[in-house]
Amino acid sequence: MCNNCNYTIHGRNHHFGWDNSFVPAEKAAPGSTIFFECLDSSGGQISPESTVDDIAKLDFAKVNPVTGPIYVDGAEPGDALKITIEEFKPSGFGWTANIPGFGLLADDFNEPALTIWQYDAVKMGPTLFGKHGRVPLKPFAGTIGVAPAEKGLHSVVPPRRVGGNLDIRDLSAGTTLYLPVEVDGALFSVGDTHAAQGDGEVCGTAIESPMNVVLTLDLVKNANLKTPRFTTSGPVTRHLDAKGYEVTTGVGPDLMEGAKVAVAQMVDLLAGRYNLNAVDAYMLASVCGDLRISEIVDQPNWVVSFYFPRCVFE
Repeated sequence: MCNNCNYTIHGRNHHFGWDNSFVPAEKAAPGSTIFFECLDSSGGQISPESTVDDIAKLDFAKVNPVTGPIYVDGAEPGDALKITIEEFKPSGFGWTANIPGFGLLADDFNEPALTIWQYDAVKMGPTLFGKHGRVPLKPFAGTIGVAPAEKGLHSVVPPRRVGGNLDIRDLSAGTTLYLPVEVDGALFSVGDTHAAQGDGEVCGTAIESPMNVVLTLDLVKNANLKTPRFTTSGPVTRHLDAKGYEVTTGVGPDLMEGAKVAVAQMVDLLAGRYNLNAVDAYMLASVCGDLRISEIVDQPNWVVSFYFPRCVFE
């Protein structure tokens, strides 16, 4: 729990999708610090005892639950909700899956796969992958947002201008996020917590992990933000930088195709060098490798690079 928090929002106060007609779980004054119990992206359908057979049984109507919503007093359309990410309280359990039909290389990986992770929720040292891999951890909330102005129920899967399933690894402790407010009270919710993820989340899942989150919610009046923005408190890749990187590239006129080529080349490199199944290399790339646009001005070809941290195996 949180001794300095103004409110606690229990995990039972979760919802699926975004809808500005949802009844708030709590009303809070600007400046309130709130403790959120967050479910993993499966909504508890995947457990430490799960097997790959459970991937086929996933109920996709119950994925990506978010805890909330919180009505922030005084929030109006045109304001920005200022979210200070104070702390994560991890659970020690996580999972990564290849879900058929989902992920950047879905055409190449059409069979389900599942990795179950166990990690030290206090020390938060690197978690073991197979016999030799060690993946550095960096908790964050993959889904964090406010309700859109448009009426009705909207899927939580795609990100949107009011936040949602952003999957930005750097929304970690110490970061301040600003979201455009479209409805009175903002109606803020958070969930889809991750223990680690690479930029791009290329297989479609990270280390999906239930955990609790402490956030402070405040207002910036008349901010008129068009899209989310955030400020980090310091460097963002220290947990991965120690040994340098192996980097593959995709070069061509289409950024999406370039991204696919760069990732596929890294999957081949990891599988060959470390004797991994290709799908395991793919999932590993998703939890700790980073997709980057290296060049986007030299027409007609662009360069996409995929960075894999050597510290995982060295």
